[in-house]
Amino acid sequence: MDDCIIIGAGPAGLTAAIYLARYHLKIRMFDSGNSRCAMIPCTHNHAGYPNGISGKELLARMLEQAEKYGATRDLAEVTGLHVAEEGFVVRVGDRTYPARSILLATGVVNHRPDMPDSLHNEALQRGLLRYCPVCDGYEVTDKRVGVVGTGDHGMREALFIRGFTADVTLIAPGAAHELPESCQKALDDAGIAHIDGPCGDFRIEGDQISTGTAKGRMAFDSIYPALGSRIRSRLAVQAGARAAEDGCLEVDDHQRTSVPGLFAAGDVAKGLDQISHAMGEAGVAATTIRNMLNEERPIRR
Repeated sequence: MDDCIIIGAGPAGLTAAIYLARYHLKIRMFDSGNSRCAMIPCTHNHAGYPNGISGKELLARMLEQAEKYGATRDLAEVTGLHVAEEGFVVRVGDRTYPARSILLATGVVNHRPDMPDSLHNEALQRGLLRYCPVCDGYEVTDKRVGVVGTGDHGMREALFIRGFTADVTLIAPGAAHELPESCQKALDDAGIAHIDGPCGDFRIEGDQISTGTAKGRMAFDSIYPALGSRIRSRLAVQAGARAAEDGCLEVDDHQRTSVPGLFAAGDVAKGLDQISHAMGEAGVAATTIRNMLNEERPIRR
C-alpha cells in the first residue's frame, strides 16, 4: 500500500511529490498528460526565471527533481476513487491501487473558443490567444485586446485587462451580450467597447488574430477567452468530498477536503489559479499528509 497517491502531475502534484518523497514516504503519482501548465509558451511571472520559462520545461524540471528523490510517475488516467476500510482505492482501468491518503491535483480545463486545434495551438504559442491576464497581462501593455465573453464574468475580465491597456473590446460569444445595466455602465465608465457577436471564424492575419462580430471583422494583438472552465473534481466528489456550485473542492487551510485523508491542491480547489499558489498549497498539503501519517504510524529510518 502506498502512503499517498497523487492524482495529477502539474505544478501542484509535482511539488507535493517532491515534498513527500523527501519525507521518505512511499508515493505514486498518476499523470493523465494534460496539465494546463504544459500549454504555457513562456511564463514571465514565475519567480526565479527572469527571462521566463515554458510550462513544459518547468514541468520537466520538477519531474526530474521528484524522481531524484524516488517519486514514481505512471502515465495513466485515474478512472475511479473510493474510500476503503483502510484508506482509499484508486482505479486505473481494470487495475486498483490502495493508498493511505490521496492528494488530488487534477486542475481545470479552460472552455475554448470555437476554432480548429491547429489554429488554437499556433495562436497560443504566438501570444495571439491568451487565457490568464494575471499571468501575462503585462505582455499586452498598450496593445489592442479583445475579450470573448459576456455577463459579469466577461465584464470582470475586461476590466482587469483595462489596467494594462486602454484598447479593450468585449465581444459576445453568442449573438448578443447578456449585460445588466450595471455591467454596461462599468464598461462604459472604463472606456471598454462591448460588441455583439456571434464571435467566430477566427483567423491569424500577420501579427494579429481576427474574428467576426456583429460590426464586421475585427483584429487584435491578443484575444482572451473569458468563457469559464470545467473543474476536474469528479473523482473527489465520487469519494464523497464537498464541492462548491462551480465544482471547486472545499478545503480547509491545510488543504483537507471534507473526506478524512483526502486532500486537494491547485486549481481544483478554489484559489488564484496561479503556478506559485498551486505550489504553495501543495507544500502545505504534503506536510499535513506527512504529519497525519506519522501520527497513525511513526515514520522511522
